[in-house]
Amino acid sequence: MMKYSVMRRRREGVTNYHKRLKLLKAGVPRLVVRPSNKGITAQLVEYSQAGDAVVCTVNERTLKKLGLEVTGNSVPVSYLVGYAVGLMAKKKNVEESILDTGRYNIVKGGKISAVLKGYVDSGAEIPHDDTIFPDTDRLSGKHLKNPVGKKLDEYKKLLEEKL
Repeated sequence: MMKYSVMRRRREGVTNYHKRLKLLKAGVPRLVVRPSNKGITAQLVEYSQAGDAVVCTVNERTLKKLGLEVTGNSVPVSYLVGYAVGLMAKKKNVEESILDTGRYNIVKGGKISAVLKGYVDSGAEIPHDDTIFPDTDRLSGKHLKNPVGKKLDEYKKLLEEKL
């Protein structure tokens, strides 16, 4: 039987421990964004010795439960997920955080940057560069068959009321 000197999660390509250590040294909660084929999940996570504690979690199914008629895995849905997690963070008295994308890279105008834009627009503090945010046309969903743009402001007001 062969013994591995590398940790299992690193060997499987799941965790980048160098990046994780840098994020944990910051000493602030992390905005963890994970895209998948079916949607996007944003969590606010605080470190503790016993294990990471999740403060709040939002995904597209959470938005449906709140009464928003959103479907799919698109930039406007990602923006609303970021906006909702930002509102929850303010409600839980989280003043600042740092973005944790894990093994995923940030693409200018992509879904992860849309989550970041929503988080910033909710009033939460996070280090960012405005140049990576999606255009307003992408946020409103003009590139989609069923644009969300006209309803985006309505959805933001609904989230503010419910959260």
